[in-house]
Amino acid sequence: MLLQLAWRNIWRNKRRTLITISAIAFAVFFAAFAISFNKGVFDAMIDGAVKQYFGYAQIHGNGYWEEKSIDNSLEFNSTLKDIPQQVKEVEAIVPRIETFALAAAGDRSTGVLVIGIDPEKEQDLTQVADKLIAGNYLASPSENAIIAAEGLVDKLGLQLNDTLILLSQGYHGVNSAGKYPIKGIFRMGLPDLNKSLLYLPLETVAHFLGAEGRVTTLVLKIPNQESVPGAIAGVQAYMPNMEQYELMDWKELMPELVETRQLKEGGNYIFIAILYLLISFAIFGTILMMTKERSYEFGVLTAIGMRRGKLFSIVWLETIMVAMVGAIVGILMSVPIVYYLKIKPLTIEMMGKEAAAAYEKFGLQGNLPAAFEWNIFFTQAFIVFLITSILALYPLFTIMRLKPVEAMRN
Repeated sequence: MLLQLAWRNIWRNKRRTLITISAIAFAVFFAAFAISFNKGVFDAMIDGAVKQYFGYAQIHGNGYWEEKSIDNSLEFNSTLKDIPQQVKEVEAIVPRIETFALAAAGDRSTGVLVIGIDPEKEQDLTQVADKLIAGNYLASPSENAIIAAEGLVDKLGLQLNDTLILLSQGYHGVNSAGKYPIKGIFRMGLPDLNKSLLYLPLETVAHFLGAEGRVTTLVLKIPNQESVPGAIAGVQAYMPNMEQYELMDWKELMPELVETRQLKEGGNYIFIAILYLLISFAIFGTILMMTKERSYEFGVLTAIGMRRGKLFSIVWLETIMVAMVGAIVGILMSVPIVYYLKIKPLTIEMMGKEAAAAYEKFGLQGNLPAAFEWNIFFTQAFIVFLITSILALYPLFTIMRLKPVEAMRN
Protein backbone atom coordinates (compact mmCIF):
# COMPACT_ATOMS: atom_id res chain seq x y z
CA MET A 1 0.00 0.00 0.00
CA LEU A 2 2.77 2.43 0.95
CA LEU A 3 4.73 1.61 -2.23
CA GLN A 4 1.68 2.18 -4.41
CA LEU A 5 0.91 5.47 -2.70
CA ALA A 6 4.54 6.64 -2.97
CA TRP A 7 4.66 5.73 -6.68
CA ARG A 8 1.52 7.75 -7.39
CA ASN A 9 2.85 10.74 -5.44
CA ILE A 10 6.02 10.78 -7.56
CA TRP A 11 4.06 11.50 -10.72
CA ARG A 12 1.89 14.23 -9.29
CA ASN A 13 4.59 16.66 -10.43
CA LYS A 14 5.92 14.97 -13.57
CA ARG A 15 8.24 17.78 -14.64
CA ARG A 16 10.10 17.88 -11.32
CA THR A 17 10.36 14.10 -11.23
CA LEU A 18 11.68 13.83 -14.79
CA ILE A 19 14.30 16.55 -14.19
CA THR A 20 15.54 14.73 -11.08
CA ILE A 21 15.61 11.34 -12.83
CA SER A 22 17.55 12.86 -15.75
CA ALA A 23 20.13 14.44 -13.45
CA ILE A 24 20.72 11.17 -11.60
CA ALA A 25 20.84 9.17 -14.85
CA PHE A 26 23.48 11.42 -16.40
CA ALA A 27 25.55 11.32 -13.21
CA VAL A 28 25.57 7.51 -13.24
CA PHE A 29 26.29 7.50 -16.98
CA PHE A 30 29.27 9.87 -16.84
CA ALA A 31 30.75 8.22 -13.73
CA ALA A 32 30.44 4.69 -15.16
CA PHE A 33 31.82 5.79 -18.52
CA ALA A 34 34.82 7.61 -17.00
CA ILE A 35 35.78 4.72 -14.72
CA SER A 36 35.27 2.07 -17.43
CA PHE A 37 37.32 3.96 -20.02
CA ASN A 38 40.11 4.77 -17.57
CA LYS A 39 40.34 1.17 -16.34
CA GLY A 40 40.25 -0.23 -19.86
CA VAL A 41 43.04 2.05 -21.09
CA PHE A 42 45.33 1.30 -18.16
CA ASP A 43 44.68 -2.44 -18.36
CA ALA A 44 45.67 -2.18 -22.03
CA MET A 45 48.80 -0.24 -21.05
CA ILE A 46 49.80 -2.90 -18.55
CA ASP A 47 49.16 -5.73 -20.99
CA GLY A 48 51.06 -3.83 -23.68
CA ALA A 49 54.11 -3.31 -21.48
CA VAL A 50 53.95 -6.92 -20.29
CA LYS A 51 53.72 -8.34 -23.81
CA GLN A 52 56.30 -5.94 -25.19
CA TYR A 53 59.03 -6.79 -22.71
CA PHE A 54 58.58 -6.99 -18.93
CA GLY A 55 56.20 -9.89 -18.23
CA TYR A 56 53.97 -9.90 -15.13
CA ALA A 57 56.81 -10.94 -12.79
CA GLN A 58 60.57 -11.51 -12.85
CA ILE A 59 63.20 -13.25 -10.75
CA HIS A 60 66.71 -11.77 -10.43
CA GLY A 61 69.78 -12.39 -8.37
CA ASN A 62 69.78 -10.41 -5.13
CA GLY A 63 70.78 -6.78 -5.84
CA TYR A 64 70.58 -7.03 -9.62
CA TRP A 65 67.64 -4.66 -10.17
CA GLU A 66 69.39 -1.77 -8.41
CA GLU A 67 72.82 -2.20 -9.98
CA LYS A 68 71.96 -3.94 -13.29
CA SER A 69 75.35 -5.68 -13.07
CA ILE A 70 76.18 -9.02 -14.67
CA ASP A 71 78.07 -9.82 -11.46
CA ASN A 72 74.65 -10.11 -9.74
CA SER A 73 73.49 -12.75 -12.19
CA LEU A 74 72.25 -16.13 -11.00
CA GLU A 75 72.86 -19.73 -11.93
CA PHE A 76 69.98 -21.15 -13.95
CA ASN A 77 69.71 -24.33 -11.90
CA SER A 78 67.17 -27.15 -11.83
CA THR A 79 65.20 -25.57 -8.97
CA LEU A 80 64.49 -22.49 -11.05
CA LYS A 81 63.77 -24.54 -14.17
CA ASP A 82 61.15 -26.57 -12.28
CA ILE A 83 59.04 -23.57 -11.19
CA PRO A 84 56.37 -24.09 -13.91
CA GLN A 85 55.92 -27.70 -12.74
CA GLN A 86 55.63 -26.67 -9.09
CA VAL A 87 53.53 -23.48 -9.35
CA LYS A 88 50.34 -23.85 -11.36
CA GLU A 89 49.92 -20.11 -12.03
CA VAL A 90 53.30 -19.98 -13.83
CA GLU A 91 53.03 -21.33 -17.36
CA ALA A 92 56.71 -21.04 -18.28
CA ILE A 93 60.09 -19.55 -17.34
CA VAL A 94 61.76 -17.32 -19.94
CA PRO A 95 65.53 -16.86 -19.28
CA ARG A 96 67.42 -13.73 -20.29
CA ILE A 97 70.84 -12.18 -19.94
CA GLU A 98 70.51 -8.40 -19.87
CA THR A 99 73.52 -6.12 -20.03
CA PHE A 100 74.67 -2.80 -21.40
CA ALA A 101 77.27 -2.43 -24.11
CA LEU A 102 78.82 0.05 -26.51
CA ALA A 103 77.69 -0.62 -30.09
CA ALA A 104 79.85 0.69 -32.90
CA ALA A 105 79.60 0.73 -36.68
CA GLY A 106 81.96 2.79 -38.83
CA ASP A 107 82.48 6.16 -37.14
CA ARG A 108 79.27 5.97 -35.10
CA SER A 109 78.73 4.48 -31.65
CA THR A 110 76.02 4.46 -28.98
CA GLY A 111 75.06 2.72 -25.75
CA VAL A 112 72.72 -0.24 -26.17
CA LEU A 113 70.73 -2.68 -24.07
CA VAL A 114 71.78 -6.20 -25.02
CA ILE A 115 69.29 -8.98 -24.31
CA GLY A 116 70.29 -12.62 -24.63
CA ILE A 117 67.22 -14.77 -25.25
CA ASP A 118 66.07 -18.28 -25.91
CA PRO A 119 64.39 -17.52 -29.27
CA GLU A 120 61.55 -20.05 -28.89
CA LYS A 121 60.64 -19.16 -25.30
CA GLU A 122 60.94 -15.40 -25.90
CA GLN A 123 58.67 -15.66 -28.92
CA ASP A 124 56.09 -17.47 -26.82
CA LEU A 125 56.12 -14.62 -24.26
CA THR A 126 56.62 -11.37 -26.20
CA GLN A 127 56.14 -12.39 -29.86
CA VAL A 128 59.41 -10.74 -30.93
CA ALA A 129 59.26 -12.34 -34.38
CA ASP A 130 55.90 -10.66 -35.02
CA LYS A 131 57.56 -7.26 -34.56
CA LEU A 132 60.09 -7.83 -37.36
CA ILE A 133 59.88 -5.31 -40.19
CA ALA A 134 62.85 -6.71 -42.13
CA GLY A 135 64.97 -9.83 -42.17
CA ASN A 136 64.47 -13.01 -40.14
CA TYR A 137 64.16 -14.08 -36.52
CA LEU A 138 66.87 -15.86 -34.53
CA ALA A 139 66.98 -19.59 -35.23
CA SER A 140 68.69 -21.10 -32.16
CA PRO A 141 70.12 -20.17 -28.72
CA SER A 142 73.68 -20.42 -30.08
CA GLU A 143 73.39 -18.58 -33.41
CA ASN A 144 75.98 -15.86 -34.04
CA ALA A 145 73.62 -13.09 -35.12
CA ILE A 146 71.71 -10.03 -33.91
CA ILE A 147 68.24 -8.63 -34.41
CA ALA A 148 68.19 -4.89 -33.76
CA ALA A 149 65.54 -2.29 -33.00
CA GLU A 150 64.54 0.01 -35.84
CA GLY A 151 65.51 3.23 -34.03
CA LEU A 152 68.94 1.90 -33.15
CA VAL A 153 69.62 0.81 -36.73
CA ASP A 154 68.64 4.24 -38.01
CA LYS A 155 70.84 5.95 -35.42
CA LEU A 156 73.89 3.97 -36.50
CA GLY A 157 73.08 4.13 -40.22
CA LEU A 158 72.98 0.34 -40.61
CA GLN A 159 71.07 -2.11 -42.80
CA LEU A 160 70.37 -5.82 -42.87
CA ASN A 161 73.49 -8.03 -42.91
CA ASP A 162 75.74 -5.16 -41.77
CA THR A 163 78.14 -6.01 -38.95
CA LEU A 164 77.79 -4.46 -35.49
CA ILE A 165 80.67 -4.41 -32.99
CA LEU A 166 79.86 -4.73 -29.27
CA LEU A 167 82.16 -3.80 -26.37
CA SER A 168 81.28 -4.40 -22.73
CA GLN A 169 82.46 -5.60 -19.34
CA GLY A 170 81.69 -9.22 -18.69
CA TYR A 171 81.24 -11.44 -15.65
CA HIS A 172 83.73 -10.58 -12.87
CA GLY A 173 85.39 -7.83 -14.94
CA VAL A 174 86.15 -9.85 -18.08
CA ASN A 175 86.68 -7.65 -21.15
CA SER A 176 84.04 -8.51 -23.72
CA ALA A 177 84.16 -7.79 -27.44
CA GLY A 178 82.44 -9.29 -30.43
CA LYS A 179 81.07 -8.58 -33.86
CA TYR A 180 77.73 -9.84 -35.14
CA PRO A 181 75.76 -9.55 -38.38
CA ILE A 182 72.31 -7.98 -38.25
CA LYS A 183 69.90 -10.74 -39.18
CA GLY A 184 66.63 -8.84 -38.55
CA ILE A 185 65.19 -5.44 -37.72
CA PHE A 186 62.18 -5.08 -35.42
CA ARG A 187 59.99 -2.24 -34.15
CA MET A 188 59.25 -1.93 -30.42
CA GLY A 189 56.16 -0.19 -29.10
CA LEU A 190 58.16 1.33 -26.23
CA PRO A 191 60.02 4.31 -27.78
CA ASP A 192 63.02 4.20 -25.42
CA LEU A 193 63.64 0.53 -26.15
CA ASN A 194 63.14 1.06 -29.87
CA LYS A 195 66.22 3.30 -29.86
CA SER A 196 68.54 1.05 -27.87
CA LEU A 197 67.56 -2.64 -27.90
CA LEU A 198 69.43 -5.62 -29.36
CA TYR A 199 68.44 -9.28 -29.14
CA LEU A 200 71.08 -12.01 -29.34
CA PRO A 201 70.80 -15.75 -28.70
CA LEU A 202 71.22 -16.63 -25.01
CA GLU A 203 74.30 -18.83 -25.38
CA THR A 204 75.95 -16.28 -27.67
CA VAL A 205 75.61 -13.53 -25.05
CA ALA A 206 76.74 -15.85 -22.26
CA HIS A 207 79.93 -16.61 -24.23
CA PHE A 208 80.36 -12.90 -25.05
CA LEU A 209 80.24 -12.02 -21.32
CA GLY A 210 82.04 -15.08 -20.00
CA ALA A 211 78.91 -16.04 -18.04
CA GLU A 212 78.10 -19.53 -19.30
CA GLY A 213 75.26 -21.20 -17.40
CA ARG A 214 74.12 -17.92 -15.83
CA VAL A 215 71.20 -15.53 -16.42
CA THR A 216 70.32 -12.11 -15.07
CA THR A 217 66.53 -12.36 -15.45
CA LEU A 218 63.90 -15.06 -15.36
CA VAL A 219 60.55 -13.81 -16.64
CA LEU A 220 57.55 -15.68 -15.27
CA LYS A 221 54.91 -16.28 -17.90
CA ILE A 222 51.62 -15.69 -16.05
CA PRO A 223 48.30 -15.76 -17.97
CA ASN A 224 46.75 -12.55 -16.56
CA GLN A 225 46.91 -9.89 -13.86
CA GLU A 226 44.51 -11.76 -11.58
CA SER A 227 46.91 -14.72 -11.39
CA VAL A 228 49.93 -12.64 -10.32
CA PRO A 229 49.39 -12.75 -6.50
CA GLY A 230 48.91 -16.52 -6.58
CA ALA A 231 52.02 -16.96 -8.73
CA ILE A 232 54.13 -14.80 -6.40
CA ALA A 233 52.90 -16.67 -3.33
CA GLY A 234 53.47 -20.03 -5.02
CA VAL A 235 57.05 -19.21 -6.02
CA GLN A 236 57.86 -17.90 -2.53
CA ALA A 237 56.49 -21.10 -0.99
CA TYR A 238 58.42 -23.31 -3.41
CA MET A 239 61.84 -21.63 -3.38
CA PRO A 240 63.99 -22.83 -0.46
CA ASN A 241 66.43 -19.88 -0.31
CA MET A 242 64.34 -16.95 -1.46
CA GLU A 243 66.66 -14.42 0.23
CA GLN A 244 69.17 -15.08 -2.58
CA TYR A 245 66.73 -13.78 -5.18
CA GLU A 246 64.58 -10.80 -6.06
CA LEU A 247 61.00 -11.68 -6.96
CA MET A 248 59.27 -8.62 -8.46
CA ASP A 249 55.81 -8.20 -9.94
CA TRP A 250 54.84 -5.74 -12.69
CA LYS A 251 54.07 -2.98 -10.17
CA GLU A 252 57.65 -3.03 -8.92
CA LEU A 253 59.08 -3.41 -12.42
CA MET A 254 57.09 -0.46 -13.81
CA PRO A 255 56.50 1.99 -10.92
CA GLU A 256 56.09 4.93 -13.30
CA LEU A 257 53.08 3.21 -14.88
CA VAL A 258 51.54 2.61 -11.44
CA GLU A 259 52.09 6.25 -10.47
CA THR A 260 50.57 7.46 -13.74
CA ARG A 261 47.55 5.25 -13.19
CA GLN A 262 47.09 6.49 -9.62
CA LEU A 263 47.38 10.10 -10.75
CA LYS A 264 44.85 9.59 -13.53
CA GLU A 265 42.45 7.70 -11.26
CA GLY A 266 42.80 10.43 -8.63
CA GLY A 267 41.77 13.03 -11.21
CA ASN A 268 38.81 10.89 -12.24
CA TYR A 269 37.67 10.47 -8.64
CA ILE A 270 37.83 14.23 -8.10
CA PHE A 271 35.73 14.74 -11.24
CA ILE A 272 33.21 12.11 -10.11
CA ALA A 273 33.08 13.57 -6.57
CA ILE A 274 32.28 17.03 -8.00
CA LEU A 275 29.70 15.47 -10.28
CA TYR A 276 27.97 13.71 -7.40
CA LEU A 277 28.18 16.83 -5.25
CA LEU A 278 26.27 18.75 -7.92
CA ILE A 279 23.76 15.93 -8.21
CA SER A 280 23.37 15.89 -4.43
CA PHE A 281 22.37 19.56 -4.52
CA ALA A 282 19.89 18.80 -7.30
CA ILE A 283 18.36 15.92 -5.36
CA PHE A 284 18.26 17.93 -2.14
CA GLY A 285 16.64 20.84 -3.97
CA THR A 286 13.95 18.47 -5.21
CA ILE A 287 13.39 17.10 -1.72
CA LEU A 288 13.26 20.60 -0.27
CA MET A 289 10.72 21.83 -2.83
CA MET A 290 8.62 18.74 -2.42
CA THR A 291 8.63 19.10 1.36
CA LYS A 292 7.64 22.79 1.26
CA GLU A 293 4.97 22.33 -1.39
CA ARG A 294 3.33 19.54 0.53
CA SER A 295 3.37 21.08 3.99
CA TYR A 296 -0.42 21.59 3.83
CA GLU A 297 -0.86 17.94 2.84
CA PHE A 298 1.38 16.82 5.68
CA GLY A 299 -0.56 19.01 8.12
CA VAL A 300 -3.91 17.54 7.07
CA LEU A 301 -2.67 13.94 7.23
CA THR A 302 -1.15 14.51 10.65
CA ALA A 303 -4.32 16.23 11.91
CA ILE A 304 -6.57 13.32 10.91
CA GLY A 305 -4.36 10.87 12.80
CA MET A 306 -1.76 9.54 10.42
CA ARG A 307 1.36 8.56 12.28
CA ARG A 308 4.38 10.70 11.51
CA GLY A 309 6.60 7.65 11.04
CA LYS A 310 4.31 6.25 8.34
CA LEU A 311 4.13 9.66 6.66
CA PHE A 312 7.92 9.88 6.59
CA SER A 313 8.11 6.34 5.21
CA ILE A 314 5.98 7.36 2.23
CA VAL A 315 8.11 10.44 1.53
CA TRP A 316 11.33 8.44 1.92
CA LEU A 317 10.06 5.78 -0.47
CA GLU A 318 9.19 8.47 -3.02
CA THR A 319 12.74 9.83 -2.95
CA ILE A 320 14.33 6.39 -3.13
CA MET A 321 12.11 5.40 -6.05
CA VAL A 322 13.16 8.47 -8.01
CA ALA A 323 16.82 7.68 -7.29
CA MET A 324 16.42 4.04 -8.31
CA VAL A 325 14.68 4.92 -11.56
CA GLY A 326 17.41 7.46 -12.34
CA ALA A 327 20.16 4.94 -11.54
CA ILE A 328 18.56 2.25 -13.71
CA VAL A 329 18.18 4.70 -16.60
CA GLY A 330 21.85 5.70 -16.15
CA ILE A 331 22.96 2.05 -16.28
CA LEU A 332 20.83 1.42 -19.37
CA MET A 333 22.44 4.45 -21.03
CA SER A 334 26.03 3.54 -20.15
CA VAL A 335 26.02 -0.25 -20.72
CA PRO A 336 25.59 -0.24 -24.53
CA ILE A 337 28.05 2.64 -25.03
CA VAL A 338 30.75 1.10 -22.83
CA TYR A 339 30.23 -2.30 -24.47
CA TYR A 340 30.51 -0.72 -27.92
CA LEU A 341 33.79 0.96 -26.93
CA LYS A 342 35.06 -2.41 -25.71
CA ILE A 343 34.44 -4.24 -29.01
CA LYS A 344 35.13 -1.19 -31.22
CA PRO A 345 37.55 0.91 -29.16
CA LEU A 346 38.82 4.40 -29.83
CA THR A 347 42.24 4.69 -31.45
CA ILE A 348 45.28 6.56 -30.23
CA GLU A 349 45.16 8.77 -33.32
CA MET A 350 41.84 10.19 -32.12
CA MET A 351 43.48 11.46 -28.91
CA GLY A 352 45.90 13.92 -30.55
CA LYS A 353 49.69 13.82 -30.89
CA GLU A 354 50.57 14.67 -27.28
CA ALA A 355 48.22 12.08 -25.80
CA ALA A 356 49.37 9.50 -28.35
CA ALA A 357 53.01 10.08 -27.41
CA ALA A 358 52.16 9.68 -23.71
CA TYR A 359 50.33 6.39 -24.32
CA GLU A 360 53.06 5.02 -26.61
CA LYS A 361 55.63 5.66 -23.87
CA PHE A 362 54.03 2.76 -22.00
CA GLY A 363 53.77 0.49 -25.01
CA LEU A 364 50.12 1.14 -25.83
CA GLN A 365 49.53 1.21 -29.55
CA GLY A 366 46.42 1.25 -31.70
CA ASN A 367 43.32 0.92 -29.55
CA LEU A 368 41.98 2.45 -26.33
CA PRO A 369 39.35 -0.06 -25.15
CA ALA A 370 36.86 0.46 -22.33
CA ALA A 371 36.58 -2.10 -19.54
CA PHE A 372 33.16 -3.73 -19.46
CA GLU A 373 32.59 -4.86 -15.86
CA TRP A 374 29.16 -5.02 -14.27
CA ASN A 375 30.46 -4.05 -10.82
CA ILE A 376 31.41 -0.61 -12.19
CA PHE A 377 27.81 0.13 -13.19
CA PHE A 378 26.26 -1.24 -10.00
CA THR A 379 28.78 0.61 -7.82
CA GLN A 380 27.70 3.95 -9.31
CA ALA A 381 24.03 3.04 -8.83
CA PHE A 382 24.74 2.13 -5.20
CA ILE A 383 26.52 5.45 -4.60
CA VAL A 384 23.47 7.32 -5.92
CA PHE A 385 21.20 5.21 -3.72
CA LEU A 386 23.37 5.94 -0.68
CA ILE A 387 23.47 9.69 -1.33
CA THR A 388 19.73 9.82 -1.87
CA SER A 389 19.03 7.76 1.26
CA ILE A 390 21.00 10.24 3.36
CA LEU A 391 19.40 13.30 1.79
CA ALA A 392 15.95 11.73 2.18
CA LEU A 393 16.31 12.09 5.95
CA TYR A 394 15.55 15.81 5.64
CA PRO A 395 11.74 15.30 5.48
CA LEU A 396 12.02 13.31 8.73
CA PHE A 397 13.13 16.40 10.67
CA THR A 398 10.44 18.50 8.97
CA ILE A 399 7.66 16.01 9.69
CA MET A 400 8.74 15.40 13.30
CA ARG A 401 8.67 19.17 14.02
CA LEU A 402 5.51 19.74 12.04
CA LYS A 403 2.63 21.62 13.73
CA PRO A 404 -0.55 20.64 11.86
CA VAL A 405 -2.47 23.89 12.41
CA GLU A 406 0.41 26.12 11.29
CA ALA A 407 1.13 23.88 8.30
CA MET A 408 -2.50 24.08 7.10
CA ARG A 409 -2.61 27.86 7.52
CA ASN A 410 0.62 28.35 5.55
